[in-house]
Amino acid sequence: MTKIRRLVLDVLKPHQPNALDFASALAGLGPDYHITLTVIEVDKKTESTMVTIEGADIHFDDIKAAIEKMGASVHSIDEVEVYGTGPT
Repeated sequence: MTKIRRLVLDVLKPHQPNALDFASALAGLGPDYHITLTVIEVDKKTESTMVTIEGADIHFDDIKAAIEKMGASVHSIDEVEVYGTGPT
């Protein structure tokens, strides 16, 4: 069994919610989630962002669902850190 400790996602999001509200919503999904959101490019209707999520046990499906609920999409997983928890 493994747990995700760190994810870096390439996310395309609309201008609303703004970066602060977007990152705060993701941070609220886990008791120890630390979110860093960097805006890479701004277009007329969207923002290309890099979202880094750190925590002891990140649940990717929950993160992805929350991102999509806010009108954004995950373009790619650019970096991942996992650790083993022993035999399954």
